[in-house]
Amino acid sequence: MNNKKIDWRKKLSSRKFWAAVAGVAVSLMVAFNVGELKTEQVAGVISAVGVLIAYILGEGMVDAAAVDKEENEDE
Repeated sequence: MNNKKIDWRKKLSSRKFWAAVAGVAVSLMVAFNVGELKTEQVAGVISAVGVLIAYILGEGMVDAAAVDKEENEDE
């Protein structure tokens, strides 16, 4: 069994992850005969949320790296 921890920060900032989430959601909606308009709306919302989360996490990592750099320069 693999005991590696999942890096959720990296996972949630991945475009591939959000594409997979959208793909699963759309597939389920098609399987349950949800209308085409609703399916497109859900896919759009999932994509928007994925972009937002990726941006927030990306900016957080950049800010953390800048703080680490400043702290190392002060030493």
